[in-house]
Amino acid sequence: MSRTDVKEEILRLREELTHHNYLYYVKDEPVISDKEFDDMLSHLSSLERQYPQYDDPTSPTRRVGGEVTSEFNTVKHRHRMYSLDNTYSREELAEFDARVRKELGEGEKVDYVLELKYDGASISLTYENGKLKRAETRGDGVQGDDITVNARTIRSIPLVLKGDYPPVFDIRGEVILPVEEFEKINTQREIDGESLYANPRNLASGSLKLQDSSEVARRHLDCLLYYVVEDSITIPTQYGCLEKAREWGFKVPEYSKVAHSLGEVYEYIEHWDKARHSLPYQTDGIVIKVNSVAQQSRLGYTAKSPRWAVAYKFSPERESTTLESISYQVGRTGAITPVANLNPAVALGGTMVRRASLHNADQIARLDIRVGDTVYVEKGGEIIPKIVGVDISSRSEDSSPTSYITHCPVCGTRLVRIEGEALHYCPNDTHCPPQIKGRIEHFASRKAMDIESLGEQNVSALVDAHLLESYADLYTLDYKKLIGLTIDVSTDGKKRSFQKRSVERLVEAINESKNIPFERVLYAIGIRYVGDTTARKLARYFKSIDALMAATREELLRVDEVGEKIADSILSYFADERHVEEIARLKEYGVQLEIKNDMGEAAKSNLLGGKSYVVSGKFSISRDSLKELIEKHGGRNVSSVSASTDYLIAGEAMGPAKALKAQNLGIKIISEQEFMAMISSQEENVPEIQEEPPATTIETNAHTADEQLSLF
Repeated sequence: MSRTDVKEEILRLREELTHHNYLYYVKDEPVISDKEFDDMLSHLSSLERQYPQYDDPTSPTRRVGGEVTSEFNTVKHRHRMYSLDNTYSREELAEFDARVRKELGEGEKVDYVLELKYDGASISLTYENGKLKRAETRGDGVQGDDITVNARTIRSIPLVLKGDYPPVFDIRGEVILPVEEFEKINTQREIDGESLYANPRNLASGSLKLQDSSEVARRHLDCLLYYVVEDSITIPTQYGCLEKAREWGFKVPEYSKVAHSLGEVYEYIEHWDKARHSLPYQTDGIVIKVNSVAQQSRLGYTAKSPRWAVAYKFSPERESTTLESISYQVGRTGAITPVANLNPAVALGGTMVRRASLHNADQIARLDIRVGDTVYVEKGGEIIPKIVGVDISSRSEDSSPTSYITHCPVCGTRLVRIEGEALHYCPNDTHCPPQIKGRIEHFASRKAMDIESLGEQNVSALVDAHLLESYADLYTLDYKKLIGLTIDVSTDGKKRSFQKRSVERLVEAINESKNIPFERVLYAIGIRYVGDTTARKLARYFKSIDALMAATREELLRVDEVGEKIADSILSYFADERHVEEIARLKEYGVQLEIKNDMGEAAKSNLLGGKSYVVSGKFSISRDSLKELIEKHGGRNVSSVSASTDYLIAGEAMGPAKALKAQNLGIKIISEQEFMAMISSQEENVPEIQEEPPATTIETNAHTADEQLSLF
């Protein structure tokens, strides 16, 4: 294939993928299967790796992430991002309407655009010549953090526009996490014995500041846009701007409406105060904007807010009920979670709430909550039920303070509380049934060993039948003992039994799990604080379980994103002989406990002889590709410059701090070209250096997010 043909094929694939991405993530009207999309994306990614001179930051391959940002620079917004004034009643809305009409003049017609107020993280996107140039957080309204690398992974943010867009403009909106994705993440964290996220808004905001953009991509964030900012735009109304932005390819929700009177505003509020619970994402109010752009200009701004817009906030749903009892759950890590059992159940957000988390002993003491109390229940962030207060006036005289349990409610072992942590733990990790079941469920989960036929009920039945005491026992299950084993499938005593086909499927799934790659096995074994991202980084750094088990604390701390807490947890895990024996059994049964080089061992050299490299800045190829070359030739990637670093590979826009530290420590600083020359004798297919330098992405510094309600 000639270079011309290659370029045309790359451009064709990008155009097709961009179109299908728009149909799937913006229009919700896919016309090809996920596999067809993934196959095209894989083909494009392969071509871009082979021909980096055709790199483009707006390529659909950038959606999967892979770039790591160690710092987020603070940048000044092209146009200030104002906050909105809040209202909470019809009277306050009437006052707002009266002020608008007074400023515009008696008798002038005023229409309002009504929009849902999306509860997410505010974002500003800048486009130049139809391509995404920069993405910024709100910050303090004047300046925010450059999060362009992470924003590219959000598939509903177009990288390339269509239609008659202006040459340069900003568009504002909210990055949100759909409720379904939020619940999936929290369900997995509950299985992992980790604390739950409070609400989708905070998780969406935190996700935008993750250093690893591939991790941002896995969060499945969404972006809803609602305000175009550009002086040259001649569209006369806010509603018209929304329609035009939709034509350009932005995801603009369809729920907006033009209201010609306050009565229509009130009707819209009443409708969505109830209907909002059916939406796939959170809303916490309504935004009312003057529709005419000319009238907006005449009304202007205060020091903080536009005079032509206001937010009406829904009141949080709150109900009172009785705390019937407090029960205590045991997670797979032994963490104890107190749960309030409520009677009668209360209706909140379209669901019946019968239980609410009490979090920990400190929360119980702070609320002074007692069995028999009348309690007030809300849905925290519209998702998680929580008790927000106690009606002390209705408390009976013989009420006594709650005494937090001292022993495990299942196995009876005395609980411990680690210094600096809020939770109590049951230390009996080998014989406490909920912990055993939880670890096996985690081991078999989709992100781990993906043993599809091994759900919660099956695990519980196998543990109760003494067929499983640990996840290694899965590989010794006796086919004959499984046939006819009964399982409770409901709370009313209904049972079912393992039939021949279900046993065959289970055995088949267990055998297939032996092919799961090492990084997922490492996540599956359930080392505390080692999530799937950390497990992947550890696996790629150490290559095998043996090397990881032999690692010192200093070596562990060299791994990207591994801090003291994680390093100490890993050392503690492998210091336990029971865990070492478990790993030995997995190895004996054929589970993958080392990285298998897809290129084959023959293709790997030891040219770099175990030297450690820090990669910093922008290069003609992606940093992931550069790191793969380092590992392919026997080198090691480290995240920060230290006395044990051998080389710093310096690219464009590298931060001066790393260069200065390397110079002070006497570490050799080399360019990308010098590194390529080092491996050229072994690397026959070194990618060509790009003919033109890539567009520079402004690196960023961490900046505290402003918690004010934001319109823009």
